[in-house]
Amino acid sequence: MKRSKVTLAMLALVAPLALAACGGEAQAESATCPNGKIQFGIEPYEDPAKLEPAYQVLGQALEKKLDCPVEVTVLEDYSAEVLAMQNGKLDLGQFGPLGYVFASERAGAEPLVSFGLADGELSSYTGGIWVAKDSSIDSIEDLKGKDLALGSIGSTSGDVLPRYALAEAGLQENELNINYSGGHPEALLALKNGTVDAAQINSQSLGTAQSEGTFNPEDFKQIWKSEPIPNDPITVRGDAPEEFKTAVKEALLSLDTEDVEKIGAFLDVTPPGPLVEVTKETYQPLFDLAQTMKLSEKDV
Repeated sequence: MKRSKVTLAMLALVAPLALAACGGEAQAESATCPNGKIQFGIEPYEDPAKLEPAYQVLGQALEKKLDCPVEVTVLEDYSAEVLAMQNGKLDLGQFGPLGYVFASERAGAEPLVSFGLADGELSSYTGGIWVAKDSSIDSIEDLKGKDLALGSIGSTSGDVLPRYALAEAGLQENELNINYSGGHPEALLALKNGTVDAAQINSQSLGTAQSEGTFNPEDFKQIWKSEPIPNDPITVRGDAPEEFKTAVKEALLSLDTEDVEKIGAFLDVTPPGPLVEVTKETYQPLFDLAQTMKLSEKDV
């Protein structure tokens, strides 16, 4: 997915910012509301001020389906979200594909659904590296000695896949200047402002910037593009009651397109459709990538 780093107090792990209306007192515990409310964590892949309204729509729709208050929190970063789920502070969490790998291993996160297209197929996105249109850089190999802006550490398309592309091209990371800008929008801005020679820009950030009129692809060129990446999974805590897991999955799959399309607009989901079921096997290529790159949870 940012996937950009957002500066929020770690207090959010203890007292999450409520984005969905909770309807007064917490509900009595039930199969669909085992703790009196549902804590739903979101990875910080975009400016929270943009994410919050979209996830409020999803949270309110899920709340109605399950008859249980839903609190949605944009966490500080990937590791904070994994830690929150590991410590039982989150019942549900949306992770980037690679973030899910470590959430699965460390917090037992189980994927339920992801964002579907209008034809019912799972949506995907691509990572990319872009340069100015008049740049002499035409390939990954040409990045030697140049400045490359990446997003944030641990991001699938904003960190690991571009570094994998460098390795595949035979470039050592110390043969160029890698700068972590703090997120996808920040990397794009660095290239646009001419402060770096190249920047990672995934298809999600590209679509958002184009729709906002803040980036014209005709002024730039793409020198590398990744294979399609399955979109972010919404996961459930592994030690949650089985009845709850089933109820949440059925509720998410029954949401209308309009309940999730605002989120899909950030995730390169065009044309948008309802959520679709995913499993751990859906993300096996990301487990393989983590093994190939010898990544551990400290890299996220």
